[in-house]
Amino acid sequence: MRSLLAAALTAAALATGCGGASDLTHPADLPHQANADIDWRNQVIYQIMVDRFANGDANNDIHVDTATPGHFHGGDWQGVIDHLDYLQSLGVTALWISPVVKNVESDAGFDSYHGYWQQDLLRPNAHFGNLDKLRELVDTAHAKGMLVVLDVVTNHMGQLFYYDINGNGQPDDTISGGGYGHTCLQICAQTPSACSTDELTYCAQGAGELERIIEWDPDYDDRGVQSWTSLGFSGPAVGKFTDWPDQNRTKPSRPPDWFGWDPDKPWFDDPSWYHMKGRVYVWWHEGSYSNDFVREQETTGDFPGGLKDLDTDNPDVKDALIKSFQYWIEVADFDGFRIDTVKHIDRPEVDRNVRGFWGDFTDAMRAKAKALGKQNFFIFGEGFDGDDALIGSYTWGGADAAGKFGRFDGMFYFSQYYEGIGTVFGNTAAPVETKHLECLYNARMGRNPTDTFCQAHGYPAGPDIGNVAHASSTDGGVGLPPNQLMVNFLDNHDVARFMFQKTDPTLLRSAWMYQFTWDGVPCVYYGTEQLFDGGVDPGNREDMFLGNTKLGYPAFDQTNDTFKLAQGLIAMRKGHDALRLGTVTPLWSTSQPGARRDAGIFAFERVAPTETALVILNASDQTSEACAPTTEGGACVHTTLPAGSVLKDVMPGSDGQTFTVKSDGTVDVSVPARSGRVLVK
Repeated sequence: MRSLLAAALTAAALATGCGGASDLTHPADLPHQANADIDWRNQVIYQIMVDRFANGDANNDIHVDTATPGHFHGGDWQGVIDHLDYLQSLGVTALWISPVVKNVESDAGFDSYHGYWQQDLLRPNAHFGNLDKLRELVDTAHAKGMLVVLDVVTNHMGQLFYYDINGNGQPDDTISGGGYGHTCLQICAQTPSACSTDELTYCAQGAGELERIIEWDPDYDDRGVQSWTSLGFSGPAVGKFTDWPDQNRTKPSRPPDWFGWDPDKPWFDDPSWYHMKGRVYVWWHEGSYSNDFVREQETTGDFPGGLKDLDTDNPDVKDALIKSFQYWIEVADFDGFRIDTVKHIDRPEVDRNVRGFWGDFTDAMRAKAKALGKQNFFIFGEGFDGDDALIGSYTWGGADAAGKFGRFDGMFYFSQYYEGIGTVFGNTAAPVETKHLECLYNARMGRNPTDTFCQAHGYPAGPDIGNVAHASSTDGGVGLPPNQLMVNFLDNHDVARFMFQKTDPTLLRSAWMYQFTWDGVPCVYYGTEQLFDGGVDPGNREDMFLGNTKLGYPAFDQTNDTFKLAQGLIAMRKGHDALRLGTVTPLWSTSQPGARRDAGIFAFERVAPTETALVILNASDQTSEACAPTTEGGACVHTTLPAGSVLKDVMPGSDGQTFTVKSDGTVDVSVPARSGRVLVK
């Protein structure tokens, strides 16, 4: 009975927009961690989908249904707190948690367990706890030496309104037009002689004229979604907000007095704050459209699923978003932001010197961090695209009449995911060219102009990624250029697990060896260390608290080989400056596919002031050589280390084997299948 009463009270809090007594306070006097000595290259990020991690407080179990993948499963901020020791044992140093704001409760049978359907930007999500609990999570993580990154959405709100296209005041899903009717299908198509010529004409012409209109999520229209009935068009459609408190589908509440918002100004409850152009459709056969048409839809269209696109060029919208997320830095003491759907706002690929939304937003977050005494506030963005130049355009700063401005300190590195991780390490067929890894690095750094292989495979000359820091540490920035802070991942909540459709865990081993020895910031998706293998959303959002039921691993198991491998690789990275801070020089990559003596080899050197590491990876399923001629004339990996240098292999499981640099500067090394060596002097 007590449990039922607690759940009922929490549900009432959810409906009224409150997740606890302190939800709308503004505790500006709470302390903030300074982070003066933080270098993000030293960090290992761990991505947590809070609802799927651990249920630490049954009192906020609202609408929980663990049997259905698309419903809430009960994870909360207390559950994360309860398992910080597990994460500390794994070795991660920064947590990336899913969005914290109040969401639309459900839509089309799915729940907003993920947090991306925001309804109110100033209230915490009651499913996960209240503001005090969120701050407790951050403070406890800080006490254990971990940073906390918040997932932020600025591009859109949840499905808060519909387009009243036919003017009847309710959200409809209608079908109109002639269409390929029952008579056409069952009679005329089967026995044409049974139908008149006119009937056959109707069937032929009507087959292509069936039109479906979904007022929650109509197709994109550059003119704005239009009102329409069978009699014709009648101007722009009206955006109608619903009033459904049980689903949090109500107009977003006006901000409290302390927020300082002019009561005469609109808020997120006003359709004028949205582009009102309907849903992006160009991802269906994207190559059929011009790039400008694709990018126009991506930056002004609603995100599929009825997520309403905010007009971030509107000064009031921009100001409200800036103030809202500055609030979360202040009250929760976050150390950085991961920002969702970055490529759906602004077009810096056209002109870097157009400030746009991101130029103001990112600088405002740094300014807020500085005002709070926080340094090294890390802002990285999600650009879900394999186009390295496009996602890289969001890492360059610019200048306009108002002065210089910055953008993102790094990006969630999707182009590497597609061109490197998927092509090289996720390949279960014949060994592929590891040259793709070198080409991607060359594009990032601007080293491709004379490389014929890279040119032939469409890699830009570069530099694609920004090479100038946006702000110093003392000014709230990270003090490092974006090309050193790309966030590297193998899988995440938006793509299938790395082990999906793969049966050999050694594929994961070689990919991780790359991730933890390469430059940038490695990011582990929760459960990958437990060998989770779910497919795309929601299959890739498994319950951490159930363990790996397929393999019989208990929840938060620390004894299985995959956990131990991740633990060892993280410890190796932490223990060697070269693997975190060293400059990168590619030394060897394969430019021909198939079984060869050097199949799957990718070798590079990382040089730091204190040490040099020679990394030799093998992405193939055979033992391969680092001294393997492409012709019988002979060619080997050359290192900058002096002849006679003795190099020790520090890769976990290597038993400390040593290798000696020859008089000509070469190193003769063989590497087992799907493995690697890290040779340190």
